Amino acid sequence: MNPNIKKLAGIAAKDERLIIGLMSGTSLDGLDLALCLIEGCGLKTIVKLLQFESVPYADDFKTELRSVFSKKTVELEKLCLLHPWIAKQHAAIINDCVKKWGLEPTAIDLLASHGQTVYHAPLRHHQHQKFGNATLQIGDGDHLAVATGIITISDFRQKHIAAGGEGAPLAIYGDHLLFGKAGEDRILLNIGGIANFTFIPAIATSEMMISTDTGPGNTLMDALIQQQFPGKYFDENGIAALNGKINNELLDALKSHPFFDQQFPKTTGPELFNLAFVEAAKKQSGTTVISVEDTMATLNMFTADTISSAIKQCTKNKHELNIICSGGGIHNPVLMQHLKDQLPKCTFITTAALGMDPDAKEAVLFALLANECVAGNKEIFGKGIPGMPAVSMGKISLPD
Repeated sequence: MNPNIKKLAGIAAKDERLIIGLMSGTSLDGLDLALCLIEGCGLKTIVKLLQFESVPYADDFKTELRSVFSKKTVELEKLCLLHPWIAKQHAAIINDCVKKWGLEPTAIDLLASHGQTVYHAPLRHHQHQKFGNATLQIGDGDHLAVATGIITISDFRQKHIAAGGEGAPLAIYGDHLLFGKAGEDRILLNIGGIANFTFIPAIATSEMMISTDTGPGNTLMDALIQQQFPGKYFDENGIAALNGKINNELLDALKSHPFFDQQFPKTTGPELFNLAFVEAAKKQSGTTVISVEDTMATLNMFTADTISSAIKQCTKNKHELNIICSGGGIHNPVLMQHLKDQLPKCTFITTAALGMDPDAKEAVLFALLANECVAGNKEIFGKGIPGMPAVSMGKISLPD
């Protein structure tokens, strides 16, 4: 037997596993690393977050990523070169963190790498019927495994699509295993570049849950800040939005896009929601000359409106929900106040109240998916949940 296969079988048979979950999102700001001790699997999973680091990317790294990110046309050579290069950069970050944490690579059972999404292409967007849903994450798992010496699970989204999903959102798998509570209607809301949520009803059977993207989270606001204020990457504390006035004509034009009339669950990305989308809405509404601050205030409200509208639709207008928040958007007080105003009977907390760092949640999710890949049983996810095929996900890369 291949010694690595024997080792993997031993890892799968352990009572608990030490797994590093990795996440690099559409904001392109850095790599999140969550060192997790995971006991058991399935609905008996217990996760302890031992360490969390968010390591900013260097400007050169961001420049290289942006050369292919969310573009319909890229240089094939550049895409080919970036696939292993990103993995090597991530591996260097991982090795530094493992050393910082006082561990040896041999102590880590698994790496769980989301990779870097460079293009998300659900059928609803591209409309080429013969091709179906597609998504592409780069940062090769084999290079990660070799450069770190740790068995690596990566490329999770492909199995989701192969089994009939759109490759996103995957948060429902972790939300289902970790955050459901009998007798309590819960929304697990993540506001990253794209906003998504999982609804777990009080009388939860798996078939009653739903997980969906709602539209933009921070992506439009971040893009505008980066365009107008070089050196800044996001609207810190919502100051730009706070100094502007919401333009209702532009807001209506933004919300008129057909995506918002499509059936739930659905997924999207910066391929649709980008500055070209904003400019088109400005032309449509005759608002091309409004200030940056007014534009930012309007984009902030646009995110809040589309999140709250989706929650109301997917929960059949339930009023007293517990909304448990995570992601970068929770640090924008203007956005969070809009949401509280629009969902006044809901209780808003962050995942910190449940013992989970809200900035670490997505990286923890991929550690959990890696745990399920090697030790779980796909059947625990049930069947019949829209957009949630009952599959284990991830490709396995061995160090040698």
